[in-house]
Amino acid sequence: MSRILSAVAWPYANGPRHIGHVAGFGVPSDVFSRYMRMAGHDVLMVSGTDEHGTPILVAADQAGITARALADKNNRLIVEDLVALGLSYDLFTRTTTGNHYQVVAAMFETVRDNGYMLVKTTRGAISPATGRTLPDRYIEGTCPLCGAEGARGDQCDACGNQLDPTDLINPKSKIDGETPKFIETDHYFLDLPALAGALSAWLDDREKSGTWRPNVIKFSQNFLQDIRPRAMSRDIDWGIPVPGWEDQPGKRLYVWFDAVVGYLSASIEWARRTGDPEAWRKWWNDPEALSYYFMGKDNIVFHSQIWPAELLGYNGEGDKGGEPGDLGKLNLPTEVVSSEFLTMEGKKFASSRGIVIYVRDMLARYQADALRYFICAAGPENSDADFTWAEFVRRTNSELVAGWGNLVNRTAAMIAKNFGEIPQPGALEEIDQKLLDQVKAGFAEVGGLIEKHRQKAALGAAMRLVGEANRYVTETEPFKLKDESQRERLATILHTLASVVNDLNLMLSPFLPFAANAIDQVLGGEGNVAPMPRIEEVIDLDIKREDGSDLDYPIITGDYTQVPTWGPREVKVGTPISKPKPVFVKLDDAIIAEELERYGK
Repeated sequence: MSRILSAVAWPYANGPRHIGHVAGFGVPSDVFSRYMRMAGHDVLMVSGTDEHGTPILVAADQAGITARALADKNNRLIVEDLVALGLSYDLFTRTTTGNHYQVVAAMFETVRDNGYMLVKTTRGAISPATGRTLPDRYIEGTCPLCGAEGARGDQCDACGNQLDPTDLINPKSKIDGETPKFIETDHYFLDLPALAGALSAWLDDREKSGTWRPNVIKFSQNFLQDIRPRAMSRDIDWGIPVPGWEDQPGKRLYVWFDAVVGYLSASIEWARRTGDPEAWRKWWNDPEALSYYFMGKDNIVFHSQIWPAELLGYNGEGDKGGEPGDLGKLNLPTEVVSSEFLTMEGKKFASSRGIVIYVRDMLARYQADALRYFICAAGPENSDADFTWAEFVRRTNSELVAGWGNLVNRTAAMIAKNFGEIPQPGALEEIDQKLLDQVKAGFAEVGGLIEKHRQKAALGAAMRLVGEANRYVTETEPFKLKDESQRERLATILHTLASVVNDLNLMLSPFLPFAANAIDQVLGGEGNVAPMPRIEEVIDLDIKREDGSDLDYPIITGDYTQVPTWGPREVKVGTPISKPKPVFVKLDDAIIAEELERYGK
């Protein structure tokens, strides 16, 4: 048994999340975490809403409310959506908690005191109209290195190089198109060059492990070729105060410094809420513990360079030495699991241009497992993938409904009609044993692929077994065995099918948790194969509102201790089976045109 940290990217709380977001961070992390729990590992899955930074202020201004009110509103929306999708967080929290502020401050102070934070005078971009700092990502222009248009002030997506806003040719504000004004200002910079040697050694070690996706490791190593100090504070009044600069209320820690610390602070909050405040150390201080970070490819640099550099600086493992603080020596990521982008009908998701399918809207009309299935079967695992309504309908109907759903339905229907319970089998024939052996072997194949983050191949392997089971029905023709002399053979075939459906349901449960519980009930179980997350209203552990009242907020949590073991399990002869209802909803082809019309084609 290993301790596994599933560190899931923090969705930004400036608005609801769309299906492209959850295709990158949400569903892949949940499939992995659910499987690893079933495989016997001690999993801690954490995340939360990222709520600081100028984009929140801009959105709040547009809505005519405070940044805190906007964060509260969107935090709850995102929590509700992620629970509706079945994402099994141990703790999903937020970055505006007192606990998070304390952990971020402790992290910053130790990195600073170890010598890895430099104060530099730099030219910062502000809006001439408002006097407010413009975040790097809100400034666009021409890349000075490759000449690509639309390069951001922090990075050019075309060539992958890090940038500063002052590097851009003809910079413009994305908010209103104005030309930014650059002023001199003091900021803390993370001394990445002093950590480059340790970073390089760590990345080389990760490459030797052979576990990282090639695009992620190469992308990360390329950043080392042009490494330079990175600003870790901003001129803004919404965020975490800079330790030591409390007399400068207009300065806050950069949102990307505090957001990545969230993996650690969420683990600590989880431990505090469970009544064992030091429990988080089992995942962070034990060098044998493993940690996997899930995100879209636009966040790679922060998780394979910035966050590891902060951890190395905290541990005192850079060129300047140093000692860890009270949090102890912290583990670096075992693997950064980055997905590519999901597009929509051939276009990049863009909420501002209406090219978007929000999770909430999707789940209001379709089953959560239909979306989960599409993401796992056709999502952006190793290359960009396109969501089309035609393909969503096709996969739902031909694979979920006609493939897996049909196998479940006719198995249960034949048992209910002929026996009313799972029958006692007779002697197995070669065809029965062959199918049972194939499914049994499937656990090792599917599980091994999930462990390697090859979820598309894992789901494909499981669905091939579904196909084998449907072929078995066609070849054995149990529906023709109506004579009393054939009853024992009928019982054997239906018992074999019950066993196979039961095992395939376990195998598919990380991908399709809602269906797994429903199918377990079809087979006479209690419907608790895949424990589901819940929303819990909590009170902040450390701070109150300005008026002295409790600061309450929703978290996602759950009890995932009672999960079935990954592997074959016996069905119980005599278990009552009733006539089933379809688990999956077949979609009318007409919805393709309806949805294209809804989203403006």
